[in-house]
Amino acid sequence: MDTKSKSFIRLEREFVCWARERERERERMSSNVFVYGSLLAEEVVQVLLKRVPPSSPALLNDFQRFSIKGRVYPAILPVDKKQVTGKVLLGISDYELYVLDTFEDVEYERKLVEISRMDTSEKLPAHTYVWGKKDDLNLCGDWDFDWKEKYLNDFVEMAKGFIDELDQPESLPRVATYESYFQNGERAST
Repeated sequence: MDTKSKSFIRLEREFVCWARERERERERMSSNVFVYGSLLAEEVVQVLLKRVPPSSPALLNDFQRFSIKGRVYPAILPVDKKQVTGKVLLGISDYELYVLDTFEDVEYERKLVEISRMDTSEKLPAHTYVWGKKDDLNLCGDWDFDWKEKYLNDFVEMAKGFIDELDQPESLPRVATYESYFQNGERAST
């Protein structure tokens, strides 16, 4: 083997090592996010994050999901011996976490929790969005993903409006964007 070929092979190996290290670094700097409501819909995630990240079915123990009167999205609160099924979005960047934080607005608080992946039983730390009002009288019963048939298209349009507003200097918060699309659980007439 000539010197040029040996140099090329050495450079190629160095590049592969460098690329693997960058990938490990990216994984260390990324987050997992447990989702349980409207963000279960890949169409909504695609609009917000401009991609659908890898995900896995997951369980969150000692929490309960609730419907919210007058809203098409749910809330979760800590409740002993209850369980919320959802999925974990893997490899969420800091900017994507910022987008999700802004989308969830002041109604939710981001908390770090431990989830269990349903496909591997692996336990992972993940962020999730917990309803900010523990004693909210508008929380009622269980929320069901059936909302997708009735509200998904309008919810996707609302998410698009939110993303369009996000980078504007005087952007509307998500709640205001939501209210411009939905009133009392129905599509707002504009």
